[in-house]
Amino acid sequence: MIDALRAIERRVLWLAVRMVDAANRERDTGDGVKVGGHQASSASLVSVLTALYFAHLRPADRVSVKPHAAPVYHAIQYLLGNLDRSYLTRLRSRGGLQAYPSRTKDPDGVDFSTGSVGLGAAAPLFAAATRRYVDAHFGPREAARFVAVIGDAELDEGSVWEAVADPATTGLGNVMWVVDLNRQSLDRVVPGIRVAQWAAQFAAAGWHVVEVKYGSRLRAAFAREHGPALRDWLDRMPNERYQSLFGIDGEPLRKQFLDGAPAEVAAAVADVPDAELAGLLQDLGGHDIEALLRAYAECDRVTDRPSVVFAYTVKGWNLPAAGHPRNHSALLSGDQIDALRAATGLTVATEWDRIDPATPAGAIVADRAAAPPRPTPPGPRATVPARSGVRVGQRAATQEVFGRVLTDLARDPAVGPHLVTTAPDVATSTNLAGFINRTGIFHPDERTTWSSDPMLRWVEGPRGQHIELGISEMNLFMLLGQLGLAGELSGQPLLPVGTVYDPFVCRGLDAFIYAAYSGASFVVAGTPSGVTLAPEGGAHQSTLTASIGLELPGVTFAEPAYGTALDWQLCDALGAVAEGRGAFYFRLTTRPIDQAPFEAARARLGDAVLRRQVLAGAYRLRDGGDPAVTGAPVVYVVGSGAVLPEVLAAADELTDEGIAVHVVDVTSLDRLYAGWRAAVRDGIRSARVPALPGAMRTVFADRAPLVTVHDAASHTMAWLGSALGVPCVPLGVDGFGQSGTVHDLYEIHDLQPGAIVNAALSALSLHG
Repeated sequence: MIDALRAIERRVLWLAVRMVDAANRERDTGDGVKVGGHQASSASLVSVLTALYFAHLRPADRVSVKPHAAPVYHAIQYLLGNLDRSYLTRLRSRGGLQAYPSRTKDPDGVDFSTGSVGLGAAAPLFAAATRRYVDAHFGPREAARFVAVIGDAELDEGSVWEAVADPATTGLGNVMWVVDLNRQSLDRVVPGIRVAQWAAQFAAAGWHVVEVKYGSRLRAAFAREHGPALRDWLDRMPNERYQSLFGIDGEPLRKQFLDGAPAEVAAAVADVPDAELAGLLQDLGGHDIEALLRAYAECDRVTDRPSVVFAYTVKGWNLPAAGHPRNHSALLSGDQIDALRAATGLTVATEWDRIDPATPAGAIVADRAAAPPRPTPPGPRATVPARSGVRVGQRAATQEVFGRVLTDLARDPAVGPHLVTTAPDVATSTNLAGFINRTGIFHPDERTTWSSDPMLRWVEGPRGQHIELGISEMNLFMLLGQLGLAGELSGQPLLPVGTVYDPFVCRGLDAFIYAAYSGASFVVAGTPSGVTLAPEGGAHQSTLTASIGLELPGVTFAEPAYGTALDWQLCDALGAVAEGRGAFYFRLTTRPIDQAPFEAARARLGDAVLRRQVLAGAYRLRDGGDPAVTGAPVVYVVGSGAVLPEVLAAADELTDEGIAVHVVDVTSLDRLYAGWRAAVRDGIRSARVPALPGAMRTVFADRAPLVTVHDAASHTMAWLGSALGVPCVPLGVDGFGQSGTVHDLYEIHDLQPGAIVNAALSALSLHG
């Protein structure tokens, strides 16, 4: 079997290398920009992935493949029949294979997107945590292993160690990481590899550690006379010196290898012919399929904790540039490709063929192809009502209402079992206490509560529905992303909800983007937000997070000011999450505001109309009347979130001065912009004058200047003037805040009614 696997290994190497070669030497891009690819970084993982896919994995297992090994992954999927041949010459082309594995864009069933270094490693860990949660709440699914194949340089990423150390990921015995220890980074041969340090860090976090350092030929040499001296010499050799042995052979190699070595080392290799010495010294465990399979099996036997395998490999294995310090983006020449093709036993006519099923290697491939990964049948989805029915008092903050809506929904048998919340040590301060008191904290084992708190019942056990994280916003978004893919990866759609202090959304932004790119569905609330946080000071005041929410694809951003609007929007968002329709980001506040203005709009418009407009992104909180009747100049004062009391106060002053003021509450700048942008795009593509979408046409029926007011960067809402073709004066927070009262901070940033009035008068004067 090992010989057959080695034959598969050779074919995988060829296909991976040839895919990159075809993309670079044969494709006319027309723009002169190189296509790129990573032949050397792919080659280092050929053995690891061949052993996994053709001799170890089961259909239910999920695998994350390091970004630069994408060609190897696609070669394997092609051999297994999961990829059409036409894609092999379409690497990094429009509609073809992506540069790095993508679960949403590649055609061959990628489990985890990779590309942002370190996140592909963490994703299977949190997917396994999600599976543990699903099994505890909805019954065991088919047993699955969650595997990450990662580059050694990825261990430089802090996000990896945040994930490894978090209590939520402990005890996951179905997780295995395989580290491609090729000891080279993009720029250089790594001068001092830190495998001992890394192994100690994994062990300290409770992981099982396996090292696959040497191949069978070297292990046999170690067993002979003087073999221990040879091993000791190799073990102590600095990485830079070891890597310098590549690219030379014969007597020069022997001389360089033995320079300064004890006599026993020279004796250990004295009977190795010059022509075979390079092959012996480069015989590393990460290219020994038998050794790799033993390591994988050892990891399977350890079921009480995650495992990590350090597989020593050669970057550029079996290629001319093997081990060269600048081989990261090196491409084989045409002559080198011809030589590799011939060495693989192929011709130009047969180079893209699959393996002959009549051969032992082909029989293994056929057997594996007969049991392909199969989608897990999804369990029941939640049915979310249009509103929770939460009662909102005369004054309320959106953060408070958010927590109460979740607590009310937890009582609904069609919704409650599907809800799962998580937070990076901010659950109580973001108003999840009521939900936690009702549902408990998730832990795989029942845990004793040693102290009681009348305000928070911190009861931990397998039925709990809140997953508490350490202080890591990266882990928050990584977990939300995998909870939000539970329907696809674990067969049970969930309603994941996370909370985080809004300024710290930026700390987890890479993982937030990763979750959105992966197509995950969840709700996250950033709260409290903006300079409205006031006394906390500038370090804890968010200004650009609204822009993140507006601009991040796959995420719908909302910033309601009033409790009932939040109830409608949150239920709508959870309904979309239940159907797998993206992620939602709510920017909330702890500032309690008077709810009477919303109730007045509700009485004027009725629930059906108002709810429709709230969900579309904006509504007229106050109508200034028909200018054709009043004859008064008209201005829009447009606000979002916590600043609405100041907006309304400014409207009162302007009304007293004889100006008709339409006050617009923007509940979702994202949906408002998306509707306008879609209309513009349709107009461009059909060569027609774009029309305003319905929501904007209704709210901004009069052509009049406007002022935008936002506790965020002023540019976030400034696009409205361009969209409506009218003068716009944007007010917002364009500098770092400081400590003070809300009144103080609003005054500093021109968010007080007087400043809004002056801005409105300026807008009117610009309108002419």
